[in-house]
Amino acid sequence: MKPRFFTLRTASGMTMKASSLGGIVSSLKVPGPDGKPGEVLLAGPNPESHHAHGYMNAIIGRVGNRISGGGFDLDGERCKMEFNSGSGKTKCTLHGGPVGFDQKIWDVREYEAPEGPALEFTTLSPDGDQGFPGNLFVRVVYTLCESLAWKIDYFAVTDRPTVVNLTQHAYFNLSGGSRDILDHWVQVNASRFTEAGPGLIPTGRVPSVEGTALDLREGRVLRDALALRKKDAALKSAGGIDHNFVLDRVGDGLEFAAVLADQESGRSMEVWTTEPGVQVYSGNFLEGTPARDGGKYRIHHGICFETQHAPDSPNQPGFGSIRLDPGQTYRSTTVYRFGAVGGCDCDCGDDCHCDDNCDCGCGGGRKGN
Repeated sequence: MKPRFFTLRTASGMTMKASSLGGIVSSLKVPGPDGKPGEVLLAGPNPESHHAHGYMNAIIGRVGNRISGGGFDLDGERCKMEFNSGSGKTKCTLHGGPVGFDQKIWDVREYEAPEGPALEFTTLSPDGDQGFPGNLFVRVVYTLCESLAWKIDYFAVTDRPTVVNLTQHAYFNLSGGSRDILDHWVQVNASRFTEAGPGLIPTGRVPSVEGTALDLREGRVLRDALALRKKDAALKSAGGIDHNFVLDRVGDGLEFAAVLADQESGRSMEVWTTEPGVQVYSGNFLEGTPARDGGKYRIHHGICFETQHAPDSPNQPGFGSIRLDPGQTYRSTTVYRFGAVGGCDCDCGDDCHCDDNCDCGCGGGRKGN
């Protein structure tokens, strides 16, 4: 079956181009401070190229990130999985296995949601798919909101106990990809991270970011954070940032996770999610990746904010469960909100950190640097 292609447009000037192959987004244009739409995602020459080059802008599942040891135990039974990443003792199952959700042709329905135009992606992952138990019906909805946001809603149901951890592997670059993201400013609302050993397999420890290059609570220019990698063991082993940050959450709803801002283009992006964590990946392996314009991307040319439960959760008793049972519905929401650097209209000053309870009238907006 050949992939189908869809284009969503909002009256506010956003445009998205997406494919039924993996839910891959090949373009996302958002109005900048000057009102002119500009590209905010990296992309390859065609959706078929995205799997081989970092799962670019695709739906990831059944379980995003890494599962160690060739599988996991569930209700006393061993669920065996194929390795598709790493070598030797660092082999693991990455992003759902050799044929994950990014390679599936999804059924797609286009419709008008209350917040703006939407695409509904649905698929049935059969029992035993990539080693996962249970027939899993999955529904993912992309909504382009008139408020200049890309909202992603995930749903899944199963007929047998299984595990689920869905995400989107979007590569953001607020300059439109004309340069790398080293001068982008990044803030992550996380006091802890899941420590990773060789092959980025979690050790099970969840240390503080205090005193590390991963302390992004107050925000930092990415170039400055990565400059610490020779001295910081966490960054040195990963070649940059490629870590799950444990978000400082206060409830179960949609909460602030991160900010990305680019002074030169004047663009900013907030990440909001219902998930407990976010994998921040600074494009450490993008060198030589084919670009949509026929050129090549360089290392650190894009950055990902993969909202998720912690990596290797099925094998880590101390991490939150990603188990899904019959009769339950997996639900998750992530929103990428776009705006202008320093775009909050309140009187909080240049270091605005308003939350949803702020009474200044800014609507919980934050200034990106």
